[in-house]
Amino acid sequence: MANEEDDPIIQEIDVFLARSLLEKLYLFQYPIRPASMTYDDITHLSAKIKPKQQKVELEMAIDTLNPNYCRSKGEQIALNVDGTCTDETSTYSSKLMDKQTFCSSQAASNVSRYAAAVYKKGELHLTPLHGILQLRPSFTYLDKADAKHREREAANEGGDSSQDEAEDDVKQITVRFSRPETEQARQRRVQSYEFLQKRQAEEHWVHLHYYGLKDSRSEHERQYLFSQGHGLAENTELIKSPSEYLMMLMPPSVEEENEKPMAPSNVLSMAQLRTLPLADQIKILMKNVKVMPFANLLGLLGSGTDPTAVLRCVQQVALLVQGNWVVKSDVLYPKDTSSPHSGVPAEVLCRGRDFVMWKFTQDRWVVRKEVAAVTKLCPEDVKDFLEHMSVARINKGWEFMLPYDEDFVKKHPDIVQRQQMLWMGIQAK
Repeated sequence: MANEEDDPIIQEIDVFLARSLLEKLYLFQYPIRPASMTYDDITHLSAKIKPKQQKVELEMAIDTLNPNYCRSKGEQIALNVDGTCTDETSTYSSKLMDKQTFCSSQAASNVSRYAAAVYKKGELHLTPLHGILQLRPSFTYLDKADAKHREREAANEGGDSSQDEAEDDVKQITVRFSRPETEQARQRRVQSYEFLQKRQAEEHWVHLHYYGLKDSRSEHERQYLFSQGHGLAENTELIKSPSEYLMMLMPPSVEEENEKPMAPSNVLSMAQLRTLPLADQIKILMKNVKVMPFANLLGLLGSGTDPTAVLRCVQQVALLVQGNWVVKSDVLYPKDTSSPHSGVPAEVLCRGRDFVMWKFTQDRWVVRKEVAAVTKLCPEDVKDFLEHMSVARINKGWEFMLPYDEDFVKKHPDIVQRQQMLWMGIQAK
């Protein structure tokens, strides 16, 4: 009570929720500019948006008359981008870099906690934000300059070539017929970076018109930041009990836990991983890392972990190769699955990968052609096997990715002997 008397309430402010711009209001974060320049001083030449991606591009004019502007550099950039000719496709029609493009990226994936606030006549009006976009300079004009440079080089090389060369060279063409795409291959293709980039590029730009700060249209739109009605129907979200309001500010973490995948995967943090049983921890680590020295595995599991228990668990999901642990093939290729490249069943993939692992128990180097000749698998599957545990060396072959772990071999001769017997059984298959 004494603290409350020392800190009295000076003023109470009514809070209203404005809905007119719901799911339409974006916050743009511009690059830092001189304090003397306001956003009304910025000349916006054009603007466009991809609504589904929440991606915006703004084209702004550059003050070429500013004493800090390097005119010679601006002319050189325009020349590199557009060349000597000027037409409709020119980026800089004035033969001077007089504009800059800014491209947006999402600053936060969840903006439900943010709102734009306007204070007027003792009232605070809040409008939830639909997105927060950071605008950064786009340097696509440099790509265009590089393309022009390559075209000029190609033209020069073509002009220097001998005219006696035959124009119609006979070239051998290899025709390949694609295999029917499996469901796993389709899912892998849909989740690939190239597919996502292509899908994003397919969305058409929607051109926008920019209105200045003092424009009458801007004045009109700003009125939508105020609540249009002060009745209960407009602001029921703000009529909450103290406990409900606290729950809205600090929601329980159960919701976040429910959103996380139940099946362990490589997106689990180390804190989440250590809540699982030891055998599951080791299986997840080996499945994602694929090749690991025993000392590194112990370090990832945290201090206090029993090395004997780790040794017992790691032998269930990995095999010893040159003193290092390599994840077993049946962990990577479970039963009833198939290759995303060729559709070959998991049993065949496991035999092929086991052959590669066995070869590395005999030598530091493996030749890809030899593996392909023995396993009879497609090049993509063979490459996957090799990339799991080795590194390609030019004109030498594939070298096992980790050095021989002599320390582990000396400390655990019984484990090494047991693993050698396992390899003898795998070799017999």
